[in-house]
Amino acid sequence: MVIVVMGVSGVGKTTVGQLLATAQAWQFIDADDLHPEANRQKMANGQPLTDADRWPWLALVREQISAVLAQNCSLVLACSALRAEYRDYLAVDQQVHFVHLVGDPALIQARLQQRSNHFMPSSLLASQLATLEMPSNALTLTVDAEPKTLVESIQRWMLDLTTPTS
Repeated sequence: MVIVVMGVSGVGKTTVGQLLATAQAWQFIDADDLHPEANRQKMANGQPLTDADRWPWLALVREQISAVLAQNCSLVLACSALRAEYRDYLAVDQQVHFVHLVGDPALIQARLQQRSNHFMPSSLLASQLATLEMPSNALTLTVDAEPKTLVESIQRWMLDLTTPTS
């Protein structure tokens, strides 16, 4: 199974994803780590990525998902996956499921401004929110709860995914 924790930058994808991966004893990948240096520099300079920037990166992310599934392993992936076509592209198998983290833009903006070890500036939040297409097939959680509580909600949802219906 692959759980993609998605949403705009600063919403808590990495924090929640790492906690979930640890709780499940699964592999964790942060898709931000797969961005080529040119993408990182562009964002660091306050320029939003275009589809031409994103598709090669998404191809790398998809390769990671496929490799994990080919090994019959499980993965938690933190990835923005802002548009429906990106999510469709990443959903290489029925075992790929999405968790969408959402929050008040002011809260997310404050988180981004406090973050010092990331290439994504807070000035790009508006462009990410404008790009975001709300998923219809994801578990959506509001990040005003503690990360541990969000992980517990995801784990309950995952049980429903794996429980056969009669």
